[in-house]
Amino acid sequence: MATLSVKPSQRFQLQDWHTNSYLLSTNAERQRDAHTRSARRPGSSAMRPTTRLRAGAQTIWDEHDNRTRLAERVDTVNRWKEMLDKCLTDLDAEIDALTQAGSWGRMKESAEQNLQAKNLPLDVAIQCLTLRDSRRDIDVVKDPVEEELHKEVEVIEATKKALQQKINQTFEKLCLLQEVRQQLNSDHRGKMETLDIDRGCLSLDLKSPNISLKINPTRVPDGSSTLQEWDEFSRFNKNRAETEMKEATDLREAIALTIAETNNELEAQRVATEFAFRKRLREMEKMYSELKWQEKNTLQEIADLQEDIRHLEEDLRRKFLNLKLCHTRLESRTYRPNVELCRDQAQYGLTDEVHQLEATIAALKQKLAQAQNALDALYKHLARLQADIACKANSMLLDTKCMDTRRKLTVPAEKFVPEVDTFNRTTNRTLSPLKSCQLQLA
Repeated sequence: MATLSVKPSQRFQLQDWHTNSYLLSTNAERQRDAHTRSARRPGSSAMRPTTRLRAGAQTIWDEHDNRTRLAERVDTVNRWKEMLDKCLTDLDAEIDALTQAGSWGRMKESAEQNLQAKNLPLDVAIQCLTLRDSRRDIDVVKDPVEEELHKEVEVIEATKKALQQKINQTFEKLCLLQEVRQQLNSDHRGKMETLDIDRGCLSLDLKSPNISLKINPTRVPDGSSTLQEWDEFSRFNKNRAETEMKEATDLREAIALTIAETNNELEAQRVATEFAFRKRLREMEKMYSELKWQEKNTLQEIADLQEDIRHLEEDLRRKFLNLKLCHTRLESRTYRPNVELCRDQAQYGLTDEVHQLEATIAALKQKLAQAQNALDALYKHLARLQADIACKANSMLLDTKCMDTRRKLTVPAEKFVPEVDTFNRTTNRTLSPLKSCQLQLA
């Protein structure tokens, strides 16, 4: 059988219910009567019209003043926003000038390209030094060309170091500009949000549908700043951005100046090095011509001396025949019989002739020996001349190859055609002093 459960709670009597309703009603009437009598007393301020008018006017003026303050604040924030807009635009232009396109061009990229371009002169200078290490014997000399080549390497290394330093400074400056831009952008966004809020507040009036009472609206929010702090913050960001942009502009000018200076220094050193090459080549060509002239004269002298030696040998051969004849006559006359074996004038004449021939033969032998020694000395000197001529020819060919290699510095890569054949050791240019030596070395 189902049962009804009764919720346990306090139960009032009907009499209590009627009493409570009566008390509420009588208290309400008594409170209204007391308020009416108090408001309508002759001395009561609530009845004064001037008080109500003054209160209404004060409210209107307060609202007007605050609306004016809001408008002025909007103008102030908007001016700062416009200044930050211009500062951001200038900052972007400065960043572009360092990295992409600007009035000075791509300075960072230009510096990097100039740094990369220094590799070719460095390779050429090192290649020339390596080629000149193939010189032989006395030609392995520390001449002005070698000094200029070493100086050229030092100049290139110094220019590369200077350009790399500017590139590093540019990278650091770009990082600072990006940091400043981020700070400015954050400040700019804050001012945009503030303008939206304050303009919204300025557009509100008594008939706006979205106005309402708020809980403790006069509280000071955490993190609030003073007007001076706000102004100093924005001014600091603006001044810092202008300072960084000024330094960036100075850096771009310094980069352009460094590029121009390094290019001028490298070009001046290139001219000095090639002048030393040409001077050294002329010097070696002159010496080569002198040695070739000496070789020609030595060969002529050898030919003349060989002819003299042949004449001496022929004279010596004839004198030996004369001596044999005298010896045979004297020996034959020793077989004369008896008293016929006398020492007559013929005997004395033949004896004198033998002595004279022996002296002549001895003198001819001495002259022949001297001529042979002179011929040997000439051959040895000719060998030294020809060895030195070969060294000079090799050195001139190496320096000519260096000069041909250095054409890479002035001729575009797509138009560069070597004028010296490294394998055949010949050149397409007409160099009369080198022609014979190249044929010798080929």
